Amino acid sequence: MDAPIRSLRPSPGQRALAEALARGEAAMGKGINSVPASVYIDQDRYQAEQVALFQKLPLLVGPSALVPSPNLAVAHDGYGTPLLLTRDGQGEAHVLANVCRHRGTRLLDATEEPSPASRIICPYHAWTYRADGTLIGLPRADCFPGMDKADHGLLAFRDYECGGLIWFSRDGNEDFAEIDMLCEDFDAFGVASHHLYKRKTHEVAANWKLVIDAFLESYHVQRLHAQTIAAFFADGITTADMIGPHQRAAVGRAEYLSEIDRDDWAALRKAVTYTYQVFPNAVVIVSPDYINILVVMPQSVGRCLVEDFMLIAERPETNEAEAHWRRSWDLLDGGTFAAEDFHAAALCHRGLESGLLKEATLGTLENGIAEFHARIEAAL
Repeated sequence: MDAPIRSLRPSPGQRALAEALARGEAAMGKGINSVPASVYIDQDRYQAEQVALFQKLPLLVGPSALVPSPNLAVAHDGYGTPLLLTRDGQGEAHVLANVCRHRGTRLLDATEEPSPASRIICPYHAWTYRADGTLIGLPRADCFPGMDKADHGLLAFRDYECGGLIWFSRDGNEDFAEIDMLCEDFDAFGVASHHLYKRKTHEVAANWKLVIDAFLESYHVQRLHAQTIAAFFADGITTADMIGPHQRAAVGRAEYLSEIDRDDWAALRKAVTYTYQVFPNAVVIVSPDYINILVVMPQSVGRCLVEDFMLIAERPETNEAEAHWRRSWDLLDGGTFAAEDFHAAALCHRGLESGLLKEATLGTLENGIAEFHARIEAAL
């Protein structure tokens, strides 16, 4: 079942990767590399990453489709800070503290579906906020003489919405310039107009980087995914480049690509799967008819949460369409990701924390992992 593909055009970078695939050029490292085992299991290293990366850099919250219409809100706790992702009455996205300015009460609990948010009412004393965080009312205002409601809106984080995705930053000076580099590509896929089919958060007993590593190499696909998706991919035929700190990769069949008009975006989309490692902690996989967004959120040196969002071009309107997308979801989320990629990451962590290996060895098909870790080292 083919989903409708919008008549957009590839970005120059997307087209260049497709051209390289058509020529049969694979992205390979120049030799063997290694990563110290300590970067995955050392507590001091983990704390340094929290300070340099997760306290300072833009972090992906989720797709715009998570709050698809005005006056909606979703609670988000994965980064260890109680957040509200909202869309106000004018359609603008906000990332706010999920904490009442009165006495710190949590305002909304995490739910599968977004909550109506034209009025966000504190469950304790009924202080009431708009979706943009503005305090608009409180009972017995006379008990707070001289208080200006304008000074008591919900605490707000810097946020940025582009290309159908929403980021926030704990750094009040963040300008999101390195995020803006990605927007042309995501706009080409029409991410902003997609429907959020399902989302699920997985708890993985592994260092967060081991999960990211799994999506930065094609060496494992024919082995680890032999029972799920291996048949869809040629062994190791991947091209890749960088967009600022982010990695972009493409995998496809050279023989088909050499025969099509590579300016025909619909034809190109059917032939190529694009993967983006959005630095530091997210992966966006754009398959021919759906998009998976994986946000990896560290909880401790050996534990992380991974939220998987699956976007499709339009809401399923028939039983046949629903059954089709349910099969795709079950194959990817439960089969490929949870049972294979995340499980493999957990097995790696268990082996590395034994202390028996001093380093992990990387072959020429695993160069993306080396690039990722070099980028982290540069940020520390």
